[in-house]
Amino acid sequence: MSWTCPSRGGKDQGCQQPSPAPPPARAHQEPAVTAATALPARTLGGLTSSAIGFGAMVLSPGVYGETDEQRGTTALLSALDEGATLIDTADGYGPDGHNEQLIGRALRGRRDEVVLATKFGFRLPEGVAPHPFPVNYGFGELAVNADPRHVRGYAEASLRNLRTEVIDLYYPHYPDPQVPFEDTVGAVAELIDAGLVRHLGLSNVTADQLRRAHAVRPVAAVQVQWSMWQPIDAELLATARELGVGIVAWSPLGSGFLTGTVQQVAGDDFRRHLPRFDAANLKANQDRFAPVRGLAEDLGISSGQLALSWLLHQDEHVVPIPGSRTPAHIAENLAAARIALSADALARIDAVLKDTTFEGTAAVVD
Repeated sequence: MSWTCPSRGGKDQGCQQPSPAPPPARAHQEPAVTAATALPARTLGGLTSSAIGFGAMVLSPGVYGETDEQRGTTALLSALDEGATLIDTADGYGPDGHNEQLIGRALRGRRDEVVLATKFGFRLPEGVAPHPFPVNYGFGELAVNADPRHVRGYAEASLRNLRTEVIDLYYPHYPDPQVPFEDTVGAVAELIDAGLVRHLGLSNVTADQLRRAHAVRPVAAVQVQWSMWQPIDAELLATARELGVGIVAWSPLGSGFLTGTVQQVAGDDFRRHLPRFDAANLKANQDRFAPVRGLAEDLGISSGQLALSWLLHQDEHVVPIPGSRTPAHIAENLAAARIALSADALARIDAVLKDTTFEGTAAVVD
């Protein structure tokens, strides 16, 4: 794996920690971990977000097994209470707009506290033709449709589900192989002009697609899988930095693996479709990840916090969006935004990751 980080604005930043940087650890001491008093903020294009957001996909049934309305609402409100301001959902999460509807109900009276992001083109209404989008796991392909003729209808349905008058950040969930990407982006640009959407986002795209989209309308953020066990494409990161586009990192905890707590997956858990969670691969990957867990123990933080803090140190405009149904885990995840890793700690982490390979492919779409 390569963990090099291209620079923003032509200046080589390497993989430096956020400003202000903590002093380097002295010889024979463990790396310093410091905490600020407030959840830091980050910018995504023209948006301001908490440094760590909340990925709401887990709140719908069929992801990590069954759940219910009360548990989902409690989790979401816990995320807000702990300082998360970016809430990420999609029209395709859960049956019949379930995830968006849950969020819409939960946010009553608190809508102004959040940056509300959703995605379109995956949950297709009756009569909309499916366009196959290939994936590297489970079913082999997903059905999408990002034809510009349907985009306003998607947005209006999401606005109803979310009980809001405007979507802060709107993404095509996947680039449609059968539709020119600029046409899809142009349809979102029309929604921005109409006041239904504030900012354009992209999801699961290449560097070339980002550049082409940005030429049509400035892109605020790109959502992409990025974590300790799935590096971001170096060209995509370099292009985002050049264009001033933020990165929203989905699956920053490797679908829970990087917490060090996943021993097996149940039959109703979507991870059973992911090669890295195959029983044999999962055991091998746990063994290979053990040195990273050891580093977390040395620092006095959890493995998940180490994974999130490490990611935040890779770029000043990356915002991870871990999800959880458990308030205690949500608080733990968000607390990682206040952890500053020393240069020595980062060097030790990168040295371990450089020599670590994982069995099976990671999911490449979300």
